[in-house]
Amino acid sequence: MVSKFWGNEMGVNGKDELKLPLLQPSNGIPASVSQSVLDVDKRIKTIMFKVSGIKCASCAVSIESVLGKLNGVASVMVSPLQGQAVVKYLPELITAKQIKQTVEDAGFQADDFSEQEIVVCRLRIKGMACTSCSESAERALSMVDGVKKAVVGLALEEAKVNYDPNVTNTDRIIEAVANAGFGADLISSGSDLNKVHLKLEGINSSNDLTAIQCALEVLEGVNHVAMDLEEHVATISYDSDVIGPRSLIQCVREAGSEPNIYKASLYIPPRRQDTERQHDIKMYKIKFLWSCIFSVPVVMFSMVLPMLPPYGNWLDYKIHNMLTLGMLLRWIFCSPVQFFIGQRFYVGSYHALKRRSANMDVLVALGTNAAYFYSVYVLIKALISDKFEGQDFFETSSMLISFILLGKYLEVVARGKTSDALAKLTDLAPDTAYLLTLSGNGDVISEEEISTQLIQRDDILKIVPGAKVPVDGIVINGQSHVNESMITGEAKPVAKRPGDKVICGTVNENGCVLVKATHVGSETALSQIVQIVETAQLARAPVQKLADQISKFFVPAVVVAAFLTWLGWFIPGEARVYPKSWIPKAMDGFELALQFGISVLVVACPCALGLATPTAVMVATGKGASQGVLIKGGNALEKAHKVNLVVFDKTGTLTVGKPTVVSAVLFSRSSMEEFCNIAIAAESNSEHPIAKAVVEHAKKLYPKHGSQTEYVTEVDDFVVHPGAGVGVKVGDKKVLVGNRRLMQACNVPFGPEVEDYISDNEHLARTCVLVAIDGRVAGAFSVTDPVKPEAARVVSFLHSMGISSIMVTGDNWATATAIAKEVGIQKLFAETDPLGKADKIKELQMKGMTVAMVGDGINDSPALVAADVGLAIGAGTDVAIEAADIVLIKSNLEDVITAIDLSKKTIARIRLNYVWALGYNILGMPIAAGVLFPFTGIRLPPWLAGACMAASSISVVCSSLLLQSYKKPLHPDSH
Repeated sequence: MVSKFWGNEMGVNGKDELKLPLLQPSNGIPASVSQSVLDVDKRIKTIMFKVSGIKCASCAVSIESVLGKLNGVASVMVSPLQGQAVVKYLPELITAKQIKQTVEDAGFQADDFSEQEIVVCRLRIKGMACTSCSESAERALSMVDGVKKAVVGLALEEAKVNYDPNVTNTDRIIEAVANAGFGADLISSGSDLNKVHLKLEGINSSNDLTAIQCALEVLEGVNHVAMDLEEHVATISYDSDVIGPRSLIQCVREAGSEPNIYKASLYIPPRRQDTERQHDIKMYKIKFLWSCIFSVPVVMFSMVLPMLPPYGNWLDYKIHNMLTLGMLLRWIFCSPVQFFIGQRFYVGSYHALKRRSANMDVLVALGTNAAYFYSVYVLIKALISDKFEGQDFFETSSMLISFILLGKYLEVVARGKTSDALAKLTDLAPDTAYLLTLSGNGDVISEEEISTQLIQRDDILKIVPGAKVPVDGIVINGQSHVNESMITGEAKPVAKRPGDKVICGTVNENGCVLVKATHVGSETALSQIVQIVETAQLARAPVQKLADQISKFFVPAVVVAAFLTWLGWFIPGEARVYPKSWIPKAMDGFELALQFGISVLVVACPCALGLATPTAVMVATGKGASQGVLIKGGNALEKAHKVNLVVFDKTGTLTVGKPTVVSAVLFSRSSMEEFCNIAIAAESNSEHPIAKAVVEHAKKLYPKHGSQTEYVTEVDDFVVHPGAGVGVKVGDKKVLVGNRRLMQACNVPFGPEVEDYISDNEHLARTCVLVAIDGRVAGAFSVTDPVKPEAARVVSFLHSMGISSIMVTGDNWATATAIAKEVGIQKLFAETDPLGKADKIKELQMKGMTVAMVGDGINDSPALVAADVGLAIGAGTDVAIEAADIVLIKSNLEDVITAIDLSKKTIARIRLNYVWALGYNILGMPIAAGVLFPFTGIRLPPWLAGACMAASSISVVCSSLLLQSYKKPLHPDSH
């Protein structure tokens, strides 16, 4: 038998299965844990904890008295015998931490205190310029009391924060970000998984809004109601298992003293991310244009007109002493650029220095201020002196800011394209759907077109040919073919009949079907794919540690290098070490040295370094998701490219996973009817594919043997034997159903007839399911599971990539050997239990191998976790998907190659990004410092250095965007 264990742990039978998400989030955080639960009144919470030091009943009374006086505590119960306290409280008025502190102030110790109610919120972070900024924001978030984990993504400009709502809230978290010098807006919180916005009509006063809010808040299933007083919009978070958006709209209509005084309609707010990106693009564009309006005249007055006599002679007109008209005009036009248009660099520098770090803004502010204030010094000196001749650098300051703003504008435009694949996934769901109302006998009473956001669980929807499926559901009527390529990447339409599942965003090809909604809103597979990809894009890949480490000392090192460059040119100039002819006309040694120093400051931009990894990860994870490979973060991407050994599970991975029984035999005097009856009773509790096949075949045998009686379903003492089978009591009979190993472990004897049957079938790559009744083998089923057609091709292609393949299975050696030979795998381990799989992987890792595990069942989970990279077949169980690093959504083995190849391409792209990022600095800094100047006369003016700095960031983003053209190395049709 295969290394899957059979039993009710494998899944859920009946209606509850419909509530299981098709894809569970990779790092879903529970909204509540054991001791902290929501009461019927959603606002009152209960917390339970142990109290040390209770010696008698009076101690308990003392604690109850102290806590009972606290504002916000609803009730307190203290048990002196168990040493436990149960407190009901209002989190709006008091926190769990304050309750704990009060207990300790009373002279007792609160132990095992439940601070585990962790919720997740996502924030939009504004004002981050480079890696040091994202690190500062992450550090500020991590220091907030109650925050358990915080991750900040520079490329996404987002933060994901896990926090304890008993200790802190989103307002304090946002305040911490603001105190660190960044802007922050709440994108979503833990209660936002199912949220709807309703536009309210008929509102004449604040009393109307209060009445509607009260009516909504008392509804069962409503978690939170927020009112926008100006826009008359209600935002409601709700439990989709209990209530839906149409019920909320109906509640609003009935909230007034008379029906239909108030009306509500669905309100779809603009997508904040797109709105903010457009705002940033517009802002940088406007600033750049204004900068050009002032900078172009400065350049004309300083570099163009003086070269075109007599047109520029008027600029040399002396206003007072040595102050010329050109110098005055350059100062007038440069100042707005320096202080108004370039204000963001001052603000960014202030906040960076305030948090004791340095970023790009510091370098720009230092460089432009050095040029500007030295030029002001030259201007003042010319004003008060009748002999002084000096060169100003106003054009350096203004052009530098203009080029940086142009670079930021182009960078924001390019970065917007890195999440295009994710945006396309998000837009797959249709806007409207046809809702049917059915009578008791199934006749259609009415049909109306509604917004997909108004769909509730158990709604019956009509999907016409050519329409997209609006939710995840089950076909209840009709037949069709559905194109699932947008989700799974599989171009071939999939046949759908009553009982089959359909996925949100897929396209109905030809027939009209009726679908019952089972997963709506955030529970749909499409929504969860988007959530997993968003989480992956926030995760920091290990390769990014290099950039993080460099960024810590990068800016200070650049400042020191710039200062040393200035000294290295100024001192030899004063000491006449180099000839005076090196100094350009209208300059002195100080000014030449200053220009070199400023160029070093601005050419070394840390922005590109910070963008090298996250932009590539964003594009790769989005591209992978659109091709049916769901990669859970940069960590999985980085590990996958090192894989040199792939371990395959057998059933459901190398094989189709839909086993069928080809024969059934009896080895005892039991009737076939009784034998089938017992097998059905034992296996009906299991979700394992082989168990289902046995049950299905046994049911088909009933009519053949002339029996129409109901088979026994009552069983007792159900015991799971992992990787072997199950034990159960059917009536007064002890039954074992499983493989040879289970029978041997339970000392069930084999006769020669049984041995021959097992041996013959094993050599045909079939699995024998033995049924023992009261310690004797009563019969057996022969089960076959065909090998996937692409399995041999995948193993061969992996070999050509220099990657070895191994099969690990719980099945017997003969069957395993036959399957391995068919697909071309040389090495295998058979008769291995679930923990044994994980141990085998650890053994291989000890030998220095980087191991990827491909599996699909619950019993593969230990191995998936133990492997360097776990790849779960998408049609497998939710537990396997949860444990894996990569999910192959369309259950095609070819995507094992896609995942590894995409990882290799992405890591190569990240390394190339580092070449682009560091290349500008490594090549640019020496040139900016004047290394080539003594030999060639070539120097890098500050404004050109600014252009190089901007170009480095744009180069990195554009390099990452090239991953959008990625194509799979092995296609389904490439035989």
